[in-house]
Amino acid sequence: MEKEIRKNRPTKTGVVVSAGKMDKTIIVAVVSRLKHPLYKKFVKKTNKFKVHDENNQAQMGDTVLIMETRHLSKDKYYRLVEIVEKAK
Repeated sequence: MEKEIRKNRPTKTGVVVSAGKMDKTIIVAVVSRLKHPLYKKFVKKTNKFKVHDENNQAQMGDTVLIMETRHLSKDKYYRLVEIVEKAK
């Protein structure tokens, strides 16, 4: 798989929460910290994305870098760029 990162495409880093249940697809949870508009405290927000994994190489617990791409299915529009850290 190519390792180049395109300049204009948004990337995110997250943890694989589901792998192996779908062919060539993983589910990645991306955690972001947002400031609450009224109480000004930081709140964690988790989004889950379906990600295209061409070689089925990512496993549960891996930290991965994903990139936005064209729609590959109804709700799969990210692809795996690289595995940043393997699960322990």
